[in-house]
Amino acid sequence: MLNVFLLLALVGFSSWGFLVHRTIHQIAVYNLPEPMRSFFYTDMDNLVANAPRPDIRRNKDKTEDTKHFIDLEAYGPNAANEMPFEWEAAVKKYGKDSLIKWGWGPYNAMVQLDNLTAAFKSKNKDSILFYAADLGHYVADLHVPLHTTMNYDGQLTGQKGLHSLWETFIPEINLDQFMLYNPHQAKYVKNPAQALWMDIRKAHLLVPQMLAIETEVTKQFTPDTKYRNQMRYGKEVKSYTKPFAEAYAKALGNTVNVQLIASANMIADFWFTAWVNAGKPQLNLTREVGGNLAKELASFKQNKLIQDGLLISKKDKPED
Repeated sequence: MLNVFLLLALVGFSSWGFLVHRTIHQIAVYNLPEPMRSFFYTDMDNLVANAPRPDIRRNKDKTEDTKHFIDLEAYGPNAANEMPFEWEAAVKKYGKDSLIKWGWGPYNAMVQLDNLTAAFKSKNKDSILFYAADLGHYVADLHVPLHTTMNYDGQLTGQKGLHSLWETFIPEINLDQFMLYNPHQAKYVKNPAQALWMDIRKAHLLVPQMLAIETEVTKQFTPDTKYRNQMRYGKEVKSYTKPFAEAYAKALGNTVNVQLIASANMIADFWFTAWVNAGKPQLNLTREVGGNLAKELASFKQNKLIQDGLLISKKDKPED
Protein backbone atom coordinates (compact mmCIF):
# COMPACT_ATOMS: atom_id res chain seq x y z
CA MET A 1 0.00 0.00 0.00
CA LEU A 2 2.90 2.36 0.76
CA ASN A 3 4.25 1.96 -2.78
CA VAL A 4 0.86 2.96 -4.13
CA PHE A 5 0.91 6.12 -2.01
CA LEU A 6 4.41 6.97 -3.21
CA LEU A 7 3.42 6.56 -6.83
CA LEU A 8 0.37 8.73 -6.36
CA ALA A 9 2.56 11.38 -4.77
CA LEU A 10 4.85 11.33 -7.78
CA VAL A 11 1.92 11.80 -10.13
CA GLY A 12 0.99 15.02 -8.38
CA PHE A 13 4.36 16.53 -7.59
CA SER A 14 6.88 15.68 -10.28
CA SER A 15 6.30 15.83 -14.02
CA TRP A 16 3.55 15.12 -16.53
CA GLY A 17 1.35 12.66 -14.64
CA PHE A 18 1.53 8.96 -15.41
CA LEU A 19 -1.54 9.29 -17.64
CA VAL A 20 0.12 11.85 -19.90
CA HIS A 21 3.58 10.25 -20.00
CA ARG A 22 2.01 7.00 -21.11
CA THR A 23 -0.24 8.72 -23.64
CA ILE A 24 2.71 10.61 -25.13
CA HIS A 25 4.76 7.45 -25.60
CA GLN A 26 1.91 5.69 -27.40
CA ILE A 27 1.40 8.63 -29.77
CA ALA A 28 5.14 8.77 -30.45
CA VAL A 29 5.09 5.13 -31.58
CA TYR A 30 2.36 5.90 -34.11
CA ASN A 31 4.42 8.80 -35.48
CA LEU A 32 7.42 6.61 -36.30
CA PRO A 33 8.18 5.39 -39.83
CA GLU A 34 8.58 1.72 -40.64
CA PRO A 35 10.33 -0.47 -39.61
CA MET A 36 10.67 1.38 -36.30
CA ARG A 37 6.93 1.71 -35.78
CA SER A 38 6.29 -2.02 -36.00
CA PHE A 39 9.38 -2.77 -33.90
CA PHE A 40 8.22 -0.53 -31.05
CA TYR A 41 4.58 -1.48 -31.49
CA THR A 42 5.27 -5.14 -30.69
CA ASP A 43 6.43 -4.00 -27.23
CA MET A 44 4.33 -0.87 -26.91
CA ASP A 45 2.72 -2.05 -23.67
CA ASN A 46 6.21 -2.27 -22.15
CA LEU A 47 7.26 1.11 -23.52
CA VAL A 48 4.08 2.82 -22.35
CA ALA A 49 4.06 1.18 -18.92
CA ASN A 50 7.63 2.31 -18.24
CA ALA A 51 7.16 5.88 -19.43
CA PRO A 52 6.90 7.16 -15.79
CA ARG A 53 9.88 5.11 -14.55
CA PRO A 54 12.31 8.03 -14.05
CA ASP A 55 9.81 9.61 -11.64
CA ILE A 56 9.62 6.38 -9.66
CA ARG A 57 13.42 6.35 -9.35
CA ARG A 58 13.25 9.61 -7.42
CA ASN A 59 12.27 7.63 -4.33
CA LYS A 60 15.65 5.91 -4.14
CA ASP A 61 18.05 7.85 -6.36
CA LYS A 62 19.02 11.24 -4.94
CA THR A 63 20.66 12.25 -8.23
CA GLU A 64 17.46 11.77 -10.23
CA ASP A 65 15.50 14.89 -9.36
CA THR A 66 17.43 17.58 -11.25
CA LYS A 67 17.53 15.51 -14.45
CA HIS A 68 13.92 16.50 -15.14
CA PHE A 69 14.06 20.29 -15.29
CA ILE A 70 16.13 23.44 -15.63
CA ASP A 71 15.56 26.57 -13.52
CA LEU A 72 16.51 29.06 -16.20
CA GLU A 73 16.40 32.18 -14.01
CA ALA A 74 19.29 30.77 -11.97
CA TYR A 75 21.54 31.15 -15.00
CA GLY A 76 20.69 34.75 -15.87
CA PRO A 77 17.78 36.84 -17.20
CA ASN A 78 18.22 35.62 -20.79
CA ALA A 79 19.45 32.12 -20.08
CA ALA A 80 16.94 30.45 -22.40
CA ASN A 81 18.66 32.12 -25.34
CA GLU A 82 22.22 32.22 -24.04
CA MET A 83 22.91 28.85 -22.41
CA PRO A 84 25.28 26.60 -24.40
CA PHE A 85 23.73 23.60 -26.11
CA GLU A 86 26.60 21.32 -25.12
CA TRP A 87 27.30 20.03 -21.60
CA GLU A 88 31.04 20.74 -21.63
CA ALA A 89 30.49 24.36 -22.62
CA ALA A 90 27.80 24.77 -19.97
CA VAL A 91 30.08 23.33 -17.28
CA LYS A 92 32.85 25.73 -18.31
CA LYS A 93 30.46 28.69 -18.13
CA TYR A 94 28.43 27.87 -15.00
CA GLY A 95 30.20 25.06 -13.17
CA LYS A 96 29.01 21.49 -12.74
CA ASP A 97 27.73 22.00 -9.19
CA SER A 98 25.45 24.86 -10.26
CA LEU A 99 24.08 22.87 -13.18
CA ILE A 100 23.33 19.88 -10.98
CA LYS A 101 21.71 22.12 -8.36
CA TRP A 102 19.47 24.16 -10.66
CA GLY A 103 18.61 21.43 -13.13
CA TRP A 104 20.41 19.93 -16.10
CA GLY A 105 17.43 18.45 -17.91
CA PRO A 106 18.44 19.43 -21.47
CA TYR A 107 21.93 18.00 -21.04
CA ASN A 108 20.65 14.82 -19.42
CA ALA A 109 18.32 14.30 -22.38
CA MET A 110 21.35 14.31 -24.68
CA VAL A 111 23.01 11.68 -22.47
CA GLN A 112 19.92 9.51 -22.82
CA LEU A 113 19.90 10.03 -26.59
CA ASP A 114 23.49 8.74 -26.70
CA ASN A 115 22.47 5.79 -24.52
CA LEU A 116 19.66 4.90 -26.90
CA THR A 117 21.98 5.20 -29.91
CA ALA A 118 24.42 2.80 -28.23
CA ALA A 119 21.55 0.42 -27.46
CA PHE A 120 20.51 0.38 -31.12
CA LYS A 121 24.10 -0.35 -32.12
CA SER A 122 24.21 -3.27 -29.68
CA LYS A 123 20.89 -4.57 -31.07
CA ASN A 124 19.90 -5.41 -27.50
CA LYS A 125 16.13 -5.08 -27.47
CA ASP A 126 15.81 -4.78 -23.70
CA SER A 127 18.31 -1.91 -23.68
CA ILE A 128 16.58 -0.22 -26.60
CA LEU A 129 13.22 -0.30 -24.85
CA PHE A 130 14.74 0.83 -21.55
CA TYR A 131 16.53 3.88 -22.93
CA ALA A 132 13.69 4.74 -25.33
CA ALA A 133 11.29 4.94 -22.38
CA ASP A 134 13.68 7.01 -20.28
CA LEU A 135 14.61 9.37 -23.11
CA GLY A 136 10.94 9.92 -23.89
CA HIS A 137 10.20 10.79 -20.28
CA TYR A 138 12.93 13.41 -19.99
CA VAL A 139 12.11 15.00 -23.35
CA ALA A 140 8.44 15.21 -22.39
CA ASP A 141 9.23 16.84 -19.04
CA LEU A 142 11.11 19.66 -20.74
CA HIS A 143 7.95 20.61 -22.63
CA VAL A 144 6.21 21.42 -19.34
CA PRO A 145 6.60 25.19 -18.82
CA LEU A 146 6.99 24.90 -15.05
CA HIS A 147 9.99 22.61 -15.63
CA THR A 148 11.86 25.64 -16.96
CA THR A 149 11.49 28.05 -14.05
CA MET A 150 12.44 28.54 -10.41
CA ASN A 151 8.75 29.28 -9.78
CA TYR A 152 8.09 25.62 -10.58
CA ASP A 153 4.93 25.30 -8.47
CA GLY A 154 3.74 28.90 -8.45
CA GLN A 155 5.16 29.04 -4.93
CA LEU A 156 6.95 32.35 -5.54
CA THR A 157 3.77 34.10 -6.66
CA GLY A 158 1.29 32.75 -4.12
CA GLN A 159 -0.02 30.14 -6.55
CA LYS A 160 1.32 26.97 -4.96
CA GLY A 161 -0.15 23.85 -6.51
CA LEU A 162 -0.11 25.18 -10.07
CA HIS A 163 2.35 22.51 -11.18
CA SER A 164 0.14 19.49 -10.67
CA LEU A 165 -2.95 21.47 -11.72
CA TRP A 166 -1.52 22.25 -15.16
CA GLU A 167 0.25 19.02 -16.04
CA THR A 168 -1.75 16.37 -14.17
CA PHE A 169 -5.20 17.48 -13.00
CA ILE A 170 -6.25 19.18 -16.25
CA PRO A 171 -5.25 16.26 -18.50
CA GLU A 172 -6.95 13.81 -16.13
CA ILE A 173 -10.30 15.60 -16.45
CA ASN A 174 -9.97 16.76 -20.08
CA LEU A 175 -7.95 14.15 -21.98
CA ASP A 176 -11.04 12.85 -23.77
CA GLN A 177 -11.46 16.36 -25.21
CA PHE A 178 -7.87 16.63 -26.45
CA MET A 179 -6.84 16.26 -30.09
CA LEU A 180 -4.37 13.40 -29.75
CA TYR A 181 -3.96 12.88 -33.47
CA ASN A 182 -1.44 14.92 -35.37
CA PRO A 183 0.03 14.25 -38.82
CA HIS A 184 3.65 14.46 -37.68
CA GLN A 185 6.01 11.92 -39.18
CA ALA A 186 9.25 11.36 -37.29
CA LYS A 187 12.23 13.03 -38.95
CA TYR A 188 15.98 12.94 -38.50
CA VAL A 189 17.25 15.77 -36.30
CA LYS A 190 20.70 16.95 -37.31
CA ASN A 191 21.21 18.97 -34.13
CA PRO A 192 19.07 17.42 -31.35
CA ALA A 193 20.33 19.75 -28.62
CA GLN A 194 19.40 22.83 -30.63
CA ALA A 195 15.97 21.39 -31.45
CA LEU A 196 15.30 20.60 -27.80
CA TRP A 197 16.36 24.05 -26.67
CA MET A 198 14.02 25.62 -29.19
CA ASP A 199 11.11 23.75 -27.61
CA ILE A 200 12.33 24.65 -24.12
CA ARG A 201 12.30 28.33 -25.09
CA LYS A 202 8.72 27.99 -26.34
CA ALA A 203 7.68 26.28 -23.11
CA HIS A 204 9.38 28.93 -20.97
CA LEU A 205 7.54 31.72 -22.80
CA LEU A 206 4.26 30.19 -21.59
CA VAL A 207 5.07 30.65 -17.90
CA PRO A 208 3.89 34.29 -17.50
CA GLN A 209 0.65 33.43 -19.30
CA MET A 210 0.02 30.44 -17.05
CA LEU A 211 0.47 32.56 -13.94
CA ALA A 212 -1.61 35.47 -15.22
CA ILE A 213 -4.52 33.25 -16.28
CA GLU A 214 -4.58 31.56 -12.88
CA THR A 215 -4.81 35.01 -11.27
CA GLU A 216 -7.68 36.04 -13.55
CA VAL A 217 -9.64 32.82 -13.05
CA THR A 218 -9.20 33.16 -9.29
CA LYS A 219 -11.34 36.31 -9.37
CA GLN A 220 -14.33 34.10 -10.22
CA PHE A 221 -13.93 31.98 -7.08
CA THR A 222 -13.88 32.31 -3.33
CA PRO A 223 -11.20 30.51 -1.32
CA ASP A 224 -13.77 27.87 -0.38
CA THR A 225 -14.67 27.17 -4.03
CA LYS A 226 -11.12 27.44 -5.36
CA TYR A 227 -9.50 25.02 -2.93
CA ARG A 228 -10.37 21.79 -1.22
CA ASN A 229 -8.71 20.06 1.69
CA GLN A 230 -7.77 16.40 1.49
CA MET A 231 -5.78 13.96 3.58
CA ARG A 232 -2.45 12.70 2.22
CA TYR A 233 -0.16 10.47 4.25
CA GLY A 234 -1.94 11.50 7.43
CA LYS A 235 -1.70 15.22 6.73
CA GLU A 236 -4.29 17.66 5.51
CA VAL A 237 -3.20 19.39 2.31
CA LYS A 238 -4.84 22.03 0.14
CA SER A 239 -5.43 21.47 -3.57
CA TYR A 240 -7.51 23.00 -6.36
CA THR A 241 -11.15 22.00 -6.79
CA LYS A 242 -12.43 20.40 -9.98
CA PRO A 243 -14.60 23.45 -10.87
CA PHE A 244 -11.56 25.69 -10.62
CA ALA A 245 -9.46 23.26 -12.69
CA GLU A 246 -12.16 23.20 -15.36
CA ALA A 247 -12.37 27.00 -15.44
CA TYR A 248 -8.60 27.32 -15.62
CA ALA A 249 -8.41 24.72 -18.39
CA LYS A 250 -11.02 26.60 -20.40
CA ALA A 251 -9.12 29.86 -20.01
CA LEU A 252 -5.87 28.18 -21.11
CA GLY A 253 -7.44 27.04 -24.34
CA ASN A 254 -5.45 24.28 -26.06
CA THR A 255 -2.11 25.10 -24.41
CA VAL A 256 -1.76 21.83 -22.49
CA ASN A 257 -2.85 19.83 -25.52
CA VAL A 258 -0.28 21.60 -27.73
CA GLN A 259 2.56 20.85 -25.32
CA LEU A 260 1.49 17.22 -25.05
CA ILE A 261 1.65 16.80 -28.82
CA ALA A 262 4.94 18.72 -29.08
CA SER A 263 6.37 16.26 -26.56
CA ALA A 264 5.24 13.24 -28.56
CA ASN A 265 6.59 14.68 -31.80
CA MET A 266 10.04 15.34 -30.41
CA ILE A 267 10.19 11.93 -28.75
CA ALA A 268 9.44 10.26 -32.09
CA ASP A 269 12.10 12.42 -33.76
CA PHE A 270 14.69 11.55 -31.12
CA TRP A 271 13.96 7.81 -31.25
CA PHE A 272 14.30 7.90 -35.03
CA THR A 273 17.48 9.99 -34.84
CA ALA A 274 19.08 7.52 -32.43
CA TRP A 275 18.32 4.66 -34.83
CA VAL A 276 19.75 6.54 -37.81
CA ASN A 277 22.87 7.56 -35.86
CA ALA A 278 23.34 3.90 -34.92
CA GLY A 279 23.56 3.04 -38.62
CA LYS A 280 19.93 1.94 -39.09
CA PRO A 281 20.45 -1.56 -37.69
CA GLN A 282 17.96 -4.23 -38.66
CA LEU A 283 15.06 -4.34 -36.25
CA ASN A 284 13.77 -7.85 -35.69
CA LEU A 285 10.17 -8.29 -34.61
CA THR A 286 9.43 -10.73 -31.81
CA ARG A 287 5.95 -11.33 -33.23
CA GLU A 288 3.83 -10.36 -36.18
CA VAL A 289 2.09 -7.01 -35.93
CA GLY A 290 -0.98 -8.22 -37.77
CA GLY A 291 -4.02 -6.02 -38.29
CA ASN A 292 -4.03 -4.49 -34.83
CA LEU A 293 -1.59 -1.74 -35.73
CA ALA A 294 -3.58 -0.76 -38.81
CA LYS A 295 -6.73 -0.66 -36.71
CA GLU A 296 -5.10 1.56 -34.12
CA LEU A 297 -3.62 3.89 -36.72
CA ALA A 298 -7.06 4.33 -38.26
CA SER A 299 -8.51 5.12 -34.84
CA PHE A 300 -5.61 7.49 -34.11
CA LYS A 301 -6.20 9.42 -37.35
CA GLN A 302 -9.85 9.84 -36.42
CA ASN A 303 -8.88 10.93 -32.88
CA LYS A 304 -10.90 8.05 -31.44
CA LEU A 305 -8.29 6.18 -29.40
CA ILE A 306 -10.15 6.83 -26.14
CA GLN A 307 -13.58 6.29 -27.64
CA ASP A 308 -12.44 2.98 -29.18
CA GLY A 309 -10.81 1.82 -25.95
CA LEU A 310 -7.33 1.77 -27.51
CA LEU A 311 -5.47 4.31 -25.40
CA ILE A 312 -3.37 2.19 -23.05
CA SER A 313 -3.05 4.89 -20.39
CA LYS A 314 -6.83 4.98 -19.96
CA LYS A 315 -6.99 1.23 -19.47
CA ASP A 316 -4.61 1.21 -16.51
CA LYS A 317 -4.88 2.77 -13.10
CA PRO A 318 -2.23 5.45 -12.39
CA GLU A 319 -0.71 3.32 -9.65
CA ASP A 320 -0.32 0.23 -11.84
